Amino acid sequence: MDKNKKLGKQRLRRRNHVRNVLRGSAERPRLCVQRSLKHFSVQLIDDNTGRTLASASTRDKAMRETVKVGGNCDGAAEVGKAIAQKAEAAGIKEVKLDRGHNKYHGRVKAFADAARESGLVL
Repeated sequence: MDKNKKLGKQRLRRRNHVRNVLRGSAERPRLCVQRSLKHFSVQLIDDNTGRTLASASTRDKAMRETVKVGGNCDGAAEVGKAIAQKAEAAGIKEVKLDRGHNKYHGRVKAFADAARESGLVL
């Protein structure tokens, strides 16, 4: 089997395994992480209504001024602080972390730690 095809199947299996356990609600929405080589973005999603409650990314105009490189731990930490502020403004204190197919280390861990320090309960 092609190596990339095998890795893709592993990612899909891991994503489905994580997603089957997590369901977001209005009281405790799902904090979905998207990670690429250059950027890092997150969304607060209420799965009952299918709506995005808040989002933050290194692509945002305000974030581009403070973060020079979006594909590292420092950029992910800034996104964690930003989403914690937006969640607090929306009246959300607790969320469920949906890391997708990403392992919990590196940028994902830096993001989660920064969000916790800013007052968000994961």
